[in-house]
Amino acid sequence: MAIEQAKISVGDLQRGMFVSKLDRPWTRTPFALQGFYIRDLEEIRQLQKYCRFVYVDIHKTVGSAGVTLRRLLGGSDTSARGRSSGRTAVTIPCKPVTVSHKKYPPPQPAQREASNARKLHGQILYGMSEVMGLVANNRPIPVQQVNQVVEDLVESVLRSPDAFAWLARVRDKDEHTYSHSVRASIWAVLFGRHIGLSRSDLLKLGVATLLKDVGKLAIDGEVLQMKQRDPRSELEYRKFVQHSVKMLSADPQIDPKVIEVISAHCERHDGSGYPEGLRGDRISVLARMCGIVTFYDEATNPRGSSEPVAPSRAVAKLYDLRGIAYQEQLVVEFIQAIGLYPTGTQVELSTGEVGVVVEQTYDRRLRPKVMIVLDGQKQTLSKPRLCDLAEVEDREQKLIERGKMSVEEKISILRDIEPGAYPQVDAANIRDNYLFRGGRLGQLLTRLTK
Repeated sequence: MAIEQAKISVGDLQRGMFVSKLDRPWTRTPFALQGFYIRDLEEIRQLQKYCRFVYVDIHKTVGSAGVTLRRLLGGSDTSARGRSSGRTAVTIPCKPVTVSHKKYPPPQPAQREASNARKLHGQILYGMSEVMGLVANNRPIPVQQVNQVVEDLVESVLRSPDAFAWLARVRDKDEHTYSHSVRASIWAVLFGRHIGLSRSDLLKLGVATLLKDVGKLAIDGEVLQMKQRDPRSELEYRKFVQHSVKMLSADPQIDPKVIEVISAHCERHDGSGYPEGLRGDRISVLARMCGIVTFYDEATNPRGSSEPVAPSRAVAKLYDLRGIAYQEQLVVEFIQAIGLYPTGTQVELSTGEVGVVVEQTYDRRLRPKVMIVLDGQKQTLSKPRLCDLAEVEDREQKLIERGKMSVEEKISILRDIEPGAYPQVDAANIRDNYLFRGGRLGQLLTRLTK
């Protein structure tokens, strides 16, 4: 049997290695995913802090790390094990996507971009309502206006991803049928920023994701609303892709590459998608990305549900489909782009306290800033408290090194919570007050910081 996993000292780890097993239970570490690519030095540092050795998947390791791994196998303690994920992955030719995590400057604080993002978000929602109305009446789409608003979205996300992540994550009371496309477009641009897409490609991806569902206006409403479609209804539903392509192709102002993304966003890595059954490299990178963000938003905002589900559930579903429906590298990159706990996620800490993630720490995604609103007994705090988990970790590490604290005592996010589990937690209000310093919580925070 060919060796599939190699036991490697944490001192020999490199970016590009796929860590499949640790020398201790995953639950005793801060790693959210049980199996992940090492993407940066921070992840290596974290592994060195908690482990003496790890198991690296030989076949999944990419880049120059593969050369290092082969060299280490000459004298390292190795073990042969079959893959234990239980999934049926398929080997499909698909070149790795070029990624540049440092292409854009570090994000600005969300508060600095918040007002502009909220105004722009309103413009996008209003614009999409107009677009749907025009399409429904067989009138031309205002392509220049759509391009301009997406350009503004791209520039805003490049400055501060968290400001728009708030708007994609928290549902307001005035939801509209087209809000899925708006949210998905935001996730797409966030994703593209993370992997270093050019501004031109970010624009194409954002526009395509925004307009991908216009063809649904040509589908019978009863078919669209079905939770379980029979084969005939499913075939009818899938025609929305061709309808979208036909409607948009009639407008010479729309970039053909935008239409190409829309035509393939329902294709799947293993060929199980539609309408052409394309697979692997035959699906453009932008279309693959559009498919991933579409799946994620539909998982976090399921049709007919009054509230979105916890991000961890959506991420778990997406992760199970890596190498099957979606290219594995892009799945891993998307999860890293949004974090396991995206801005706006309700979480419970290891202390029992409950709060809302208000901003990411981009070099330590499992240690975001959390606004704590419920104490350990789940009672509302009289004074909400901002907890920067990255700063807390730095202080705790010093105590651990001095022997005054154990690793098990560290404060961390225990789990994310389904929205609505604690009615007294109003994520939309926390958003507005954190970003704009308005309302009851904002006034309180203003007094506390004077």
